[in-house]
Amino acid sequence: MIKREISRRDFLKLCLVATATMGLPVSFVEKVAAAVKSKNRPPVIWLHFQECTGCSEALLRATNPDLATLILDLISLDYHETLMAAAGNQAEEALKKAMEENKGRYICVVEGSIPTRDNGIYCKIAGKKAIDILQEVAHQAAAIIAIGNCASFGGVQSAPPNPTGAKGVMDLIKDKPIVNIPGCPPNPYNFLATVLHVLTFKKIPALDKYKRPKFAYGRTIHEHCERRPHFDAGRFAEQFGDEGHRQGWCLYKLGCKGPVTFANCCTNRFNDIDVWPIGTGAPCAGCTEKGVAFFMALREKVDVHEVTPPSTYAPISTKKGKVTTGGIAAVSAAAGAAVGAAAVAAAKLPDKGEGDGKEGR
Repeated sequence: MIKREISRRDFLKLCLVATATMGLPVSFVEKVAAAVKSKNRPPVIWLHFQECTGCSEALLRATNPDLATLILDLISLDYHETLMAAAGNQAEEALKKAMEENKGRYICVVEGSIPTRDNGIYCKIAGKKAIDILQEVAHQAAAIIAIGNCASFGGVQSAPPNPTGAKGVMDLIKDKPIVNIPGCPPNPYNFLATVLHVLTFKKIPALDKYKRPKFAYGRTIHEHCERRPHFDAGRFAEQFGDEGHRQGWCLYKLGCKGPVTFANCCTNRFNDIDVWPIGTGAPCAGCTEKGVAFFMALREKVDVHEVTPPSTYAPISTKKGKVTTGGIAAVSAAAGAAVGAAAVAAAKLPDKGEGDGKEGR
């Protein structure tokens, strides 16, 4: 077995990033670290169907942990068409062996949608239809992680007219625990944190109605967007390249889907790079949502619960009030009363060095 060395600094950074992504307090870092150091690595079988391999490509560029740490230390990646050296018959034998040796224990990761029209003939691997491979591998899996919008909700292939009858995993598999990590591509840390959650707590994380981990998809992008103050102040870019766009104003009128998109893009940046679509001037496309990305026009505006700031926010502009003689008298009286009360309280305090030596009682 190949032994790898990782500095304590990098190891703790890995655990800290995963703990923060899961929304856990710092006190859980040690528990996550203990799970990472465990030799009981979960076996993973990774399937590819109708997709662009963008989800795997994003994972290749993860740095905390990097891909080598992920494969060699955190999980046992037993089958992955893009990353494995084997091909053809050897690859098929590797898949069969991984299923037999880890029956009922392995995690099945699915990347890409599954065609169902015309009996699923539009995607085949080694002469087998994608839908048959999915059902065979899922049958013996402990759980399934659907990574990317395609595997989660059907992706761009499922947009009308959906010629292949593309569907997401949860539309086809009903008897297994399923976790969706949507995005196009999704943030690798959301996938890594999900795996570490299973390692640490021996169960899948809490999910929302679309089977997404609440720690990553519990709030809308609009809630934490760096341009939110401009939205609340009514400052919007009207078209690309105008003064508002150059000033970094809100992109809602340009079709931003942030108000209806649940994701942590604005709080957990992509692969340690401090840029993200909205930060670079591109509206959110809603790629983590079912029925938004690929189903709505890019410039189409979504409904917002409160278009104007709520009453709890300070008003954008206020009229200057007038100061009256009566108002000054009232303020002076209140101030005088406050000063008088303070003087009385101060008179009751012992001078420094006096008293019974038990100050602070």
